[in-house]
Amino acid sequence: MWISHVPVSDATGRLQTLYDRLKGPNDDVDNIMLAHSLRPHSLEGHMTLYKNVLHHTGNELPAWFLETLGVYTSWLNKCTYCVEHHFAGLRRVLQDDLKAFAIHAALSRGGDDELFDPAQIAALRYARMLTQAPGDDAALSNGVVAMRDAGLDDGRILEINQVVAYFNY
Repeated sequence: MWISHVPVSDATGRLQTLYDRLKGPNDDVDNIMLAHSLRPHSLEGHMTLYKNVLHHTGNELPAWFLETLGVYTSWLNKCTYCVEHHFAGLRRVLQDDLKAFAIHAALSRGGDDELFDPAQIAALRYARMLTQAPGDDAALSNGVVAMRDAGLDDGRILEINQVVAYFNY
C-alpha cells in the first residue's frame, strides 16, 4: 500500500464495523478498501457506490455482465489487481468456470465474440471507448446510438456508464 492505513487488527469503532462488513473468507479486506481507512466516511461512500452500481436488485442488466464490464474496464486499464479480483467475482456469479474462462479469453481479444449478444458487444465497445477515449464526444455518442440500436434502453445504458466509470476511478 502506498499510503498509511489502519490494519484490520487495529481498527476500532466505526472503522471496525465497516471492516467487519467487508472481510473476506480469510478475514482480509481488499487494498482499495483499506486505502480509505484514514477517512471511514469515504470507505462507507465507496461501499455504497460499489454495491449500488454492481449488485443492486434494481439493476436490470445481469450481474454477470456488470462484472464482465468491470473486468474488461480493469483489463483495458492494465489493473491486474482489479482484473483478478473481479474475475473471481464473475466466477462466483456465474457458477460456471468454463463460461467464466471463455469470457476472460473473449475480453482479451477485445470482446467482439460470439459469446456475447449484439447488445453486449455494443456495450463492450462503448466501455472500451469510454475508457480509452473519454473525450471523444462523437465516438461516445455513436456508441450510445449503437447500444440503443442493439436494444438497450437508457436505463441499461446508465448502468453500463456507472460500472465503467466506477472502474475508471
